[in-house]
Amino acid sequence: MIAMNYSTLRSHMKYAFDACCDDMETLIVTRKDNRNVVVLSEESYNNLMENLYVRASKKNYDRLLTSIAQAKAGQCKKRDLIEDE
Repeated sequence: MIAMNYSTLRSHMKYAFDACCDDMETLIVTRKDNRNVVVLSEESYNNLMENLYVRASKKNYDRLLTSIAQAKAGQCKKRDLIEDE
């Protein structure tokens, strides 16, 4: 996680944004009165939103965890995809 104030961000914007996109860093822009802002890459944001969606339903999340455990235990079956004509 990187933290910098607004003035530093203005002079190092390319570095800061590249770190967010290339290194998956989270940037905290510090401001007066602790009114800070968080900057994420679009990829990180989309991942966060997807995880929140998946975890919103306990039933779906439990099913996902069960599937992951089965895959790790080698209980998966390989199947051919049905091709559309």
